[in-house]
Amino acid sequence: MLSERQNAIMTIARSDGRVLVEALSGHFAVSVQTIRKDLNDLCDARLLSRIHGGAVLGAGAENLGYEARHALAAPEKAAIARAAADLIPDRSSLFINIGTTTEAVASALLSHSGLMVITNNLNVAHALRASPEIECVVAGGLIRRSDGGIVGEAAVDFIRQFKVDFAVIGASAIDEDGSLLDFDYREVRVAQAIIANARHVMLVADATKFERSAPVRLAHLGQIGTFVTDRCQSEALRDLCRASGVRLVETGR
Repeated sequence: MLSERQNAIMTIARSDGRVLVEALSGHFAVSVQTIRKDLNDLCDARLLSRIHGGAVLGAGAENLGYEARHALAAPEKAAIARAAADLIPDRSSLFINIGTTTEAVASALLSHSGLMVITNNLNVAHALRASPEIECVVAGGLIRRSDGGIVGEAAVDFIRQFKVDFAVIGASAIDEDGSLLDFDYREVRVAQAIIANARHVMLVADATKFERSAPVRLAHLGQIGTFVTDRCQSEALRDLCRASGVRLVETGR
């Protein structure tokens, strides 16, 4: 049984994606020691996972809600998007898959010219639809109501018809061993087809993805050509990038 305050902490975690000790202490007007005990109890119940200074939602079968993902680390995602867009030349063809960071990349590409973008993300299509310089092709398939992602075997078959210059992909979590993880097996199948049909794969993910876990393996960091993040705090992943020839771009350094 959770206390009233612990239930309120879980509500904040589901809304924001993570909770911080100092902020919770001020919000509830209790000591940081009291909040740490609450977080320890929630982590023991496998509802949260501890990070430095706070906690994030624990590993489970479901992702955060779309609005919470959109708001989480929004400034960092914007900086990642600008850096990723700078690496994509005009007159390129590219895939952009599902994710709030990939959506930010789409918006950052609006000043480009001569692009052909194939996407399974209705939010990406909406961001690009008004640009006269970008041809946007939308995959067919099942529309996921929660976030406008298009998933399923029809989308996989559609993606396989193309061979493009770049793929811009996201991931829900990045494991210490380099595994890129996600929640929806149907989404993962489309992402794997995207990776297989792009000449250069670019992963865009902020540092909160190092703090999370998800149950479905999407790919491995060694399959990526360029990894754009705000900061890579894991020396193991930094070493893996070097060993695998992955270009690591950190916008926060």
